[in-house]
Amino acid sequence: MTKKLLPLPVSKLAPSISTSHVHTCMSNPYPEHFTFIGQQRAQSALDFSLGMDLPGYNVYVMGEAAHGRFTLVKDKLKEHAKGRVTPNEWLYVNNYDDHREPIALFMQAGQSKKLADDIDAFIDEVLDTFPAAFDNPAYQRKKKSIDREFNDAYDGAITAVEIAALEQSVALIEEKGVVGFAPLIGGKQLSDNEFSHLEDELRETFFERIEKLEDTLIEALIELPRWKRESTEKLRNLKKSTAEQATKPLLKDLEHKYASHIGVLRYLKDIRVEIIDAVLEWLDDEGESEENKEDFDRKGMLTDFFAPNILVEFKEGDAAPVVYEPNPTFGNIFGKVEYATSQGSLITSYRSIQAGALHRANGGYLMMDAEKVMANPQVWDGLKLSLKTHQIKNDLPYQDSVVGSSFTLRPQLIPLDVKIILLGSRELYYTIGEYDEEFAELFRILADFDYYLPSSDKLQYQFITKVTDYCEHVLKCTTTEAAMVRLLKFSYRQAEHHNKLSARFADVLELVAEASYYAKQDKLTVIDAHHIDEAIEGKQYRTGQISENMLSDIKEGHTLIATQGQAIGKVNGLTVLHIGDTSFGTPARITATVYAGADGVLDVEREAELGKAIHSKGVMLLTGYLGNKYAQHFSLTLSANIAIEQSYGYIDGDSASLAELCALISAITSLPLSQSIALTGSINQHGDVQAIGGVNEKIEGFFKLCKMRGLTGEEGVIIPKSNQVNLVLDEEILNAVELGKFNIYAVETVDQALNLLMDLEAGDLVDGHYPENSVNGLALARLKDIADIVNGDSEDEKDAEPEEEKN
Repeated sequence: MTKKLLPLPVSKLAPSISTSHVHTCMSNPYPEHFTFIGQQRAQSALDFSLGMDLPGYNVYVMGEAAHGRFTLVKDKLKEHAKGRVTPNEWLYVNNYDDHREPIALFMQAGQSKKLADDIDAFIDEVLDTFPAAFDNPAYQRKKKSIDREFNDAYDGAITAVEIAALEQSVALIEEKGVVGFAPLIGGKQLSDNEFSHLEDELRETFFERIEKLEDTLIEALIELPRWKRESTEKLRNLKKSTAEQATKPLLKDLEHKYASHIGVLRYLKDIRVEIIDAVLEWLDDEGESEENKEDFDRKGMLTDFFAPNILVEFKEGDAAPVVYEPNPTFGNIFGKVEYATSQGSLITSYRSIQAGALHRANGGYLMMDAEKVMANPQVWDGLKLSLKTHQIKNDLPYQDSVVGSSFTLRPQLIPLDVKIILLGSRELYYTIGEYDEEFAELFRILADFDYYLPSSDKLQYQFITKVTDYCEHVLKCTTTEAAMVRLLKFSYRQAEHHNKLSARFADVLELVAEASYYAKQDKLTVIDAHHIDEAIEGKQYRTGQISENMLSDIKEGHTLIATQGQAIGKVNGLTVLHIGDTSFGTPARITATVYAGADGVLDVEREAELGKAIHSKGVMLLTGYLGNKYAQHFSLTLSANIAIEQSYGYIDGDSASLAELCALISAITSLPLSQSIALTGSINQHGDVQAIGGVNEKIEGFFKLCKMRGLTGEEGVIIPKSNQVNLVLDEEILNAVELGKFNIYAVETVDQALNLLMDLEAGDLVDGHYPENSVNGLALARLKDIADIVNGDSEDEKDAEPEEEKN
């Protein structure tokens, strides 16, 4: 005999929280400093990873958002970073042999800025020195000597021609750098008009003389280009010598200052050579107009050509860097080269190289969201390559397509020493591990964040201390003991467990912050329990439009849900809908029909392609249960349809299988089911009722409907017994149960659920038979009748056979 179950007492419907323990914890804050609550497994993994300096011990932090992953990891990294030496600074300088390949230099913390300041001061001194150095009397004297040497050679050649011309009554004329000849008569130079009136024979004579003189002039000045070239070369050498003598002392002090740094010395040596050409090209004012002098940015030109480009810098004694990159694009991770447009072409230089997150985190730690990294395959491939080669990848994947044939850079690679921490979901971790063989080699450490925290007195103590500290320092308020009890219950509800708190501590802080708003509305600085309730109700109201609309549809009769009376083949199942960051329960009518046939149990949702795999599996198990329970001595043959009525969306999960089975047995036996009791639970083929998810939301969804129609004390919900530990129900339901207006039953078997729904003994198997008028007895008899009909073994057919033979 199946004993009828009694409703669960109120003490089983929610965890008990000791107010005296809360009082003690609030009166005496936790004595030890701690930065995080629980997650010992994840903390141990992080400590191990951060203690391993070998390659490959990067970390994948696995867990869902709001579990405190970011806070815990960042705190751990900062703690470990304090014990590491300050990383080297990195900078790029110009490669004067090949401008496309800038040279990377490293320096001790704080030294890069000093070098940049020294080079800037050197450039200022050069600007102060030039072009003033070219006005020096010694320079001017040597310059005049060079000019005089050229002029003497030129003047000597011109004078010889001029004497020869005068002997032939021809004058040599030099005007604006142009040398020409004119005839003389009586020592007077003839004009063009006067020359045209001369006799033809005389004019012809002068023409012949001038032609010969022009040939003589050409022969005299044939060495002029060589004289000019030699003069120019001497002048350039003079300028170089002057520039070298003026700049050498300026660099000597810097070379002495950085004598211990070979890279900087090589850099200064290159500057020593290049600064001379720069002075001659940019700081020599000879031949330049005043307008050009004003438009020319000498300081900018010299800075762009000689000053170092500092990528990362630190202060002496700084901890190792801890960098979080929220947007891990290729450029943000590996750095980028900026381009400018000049005359329709893209140009750039070593000064346009920008640091990426790997540069900033080099020598320390880099945190990134795994989902965002995986969204760009080029980033993931580049990251793996950098970790394997221990160098920061810097060849841009889009360089060829965007920049084209324009000037591009190939900066010298920078050595990489960084520990990568990826924060991602459980599903992504296993997906990467399955498809990328290198993942396990590069990310050997898994820091697994649990969904729940064991509810010990110590953990509650830390919970209360953390909330109190947050209220005092962030919200500038305090909480009452009742409010703290309410927050603890909220955390239990988030975890859906009597003995576990939710790991989503961020949700608790969010709730208490929202409760402070309502406290301020009351002009209070103390948050009480009713402020917590107001915050919860406020969020439910803001996100509850869909659930209210569904409840309204039931109230208006658009959605058919009965909460009174009995019906055959109809039962109230319970479902949970997840929309955005909110979830709520709602009842759903489940119906079943049975008739003679051999189609088996047909899942209407699956046939309509609305039922997904797990739901379809749950329906398939019904056939296994019926066969195991009833069809041991005959063939299980029937046709049955099961449907979740007025459901037009996708359905998944097997939590409706208990309700579907009860509706199916009701249709088989024609025994009515109580409509005032809704049920949820999955089953196995042996009739055991198994745990499901969302039990609290499902109960509350049916309770709201019953409350709307008026509670009579007959309404209730059947849940799996294994879900008792998950019950954390609202005070309103607890009060209704206390007053006997609502009931919650916990069942272990299908028979117990049938007993409650049909108010009839399910019937136990005795000597291979069920009691005749029990639920199981009626089901067995009905299934046997259907099998006989389908197989042609009915009593009518047996009686008709002899008559046919007589005829």
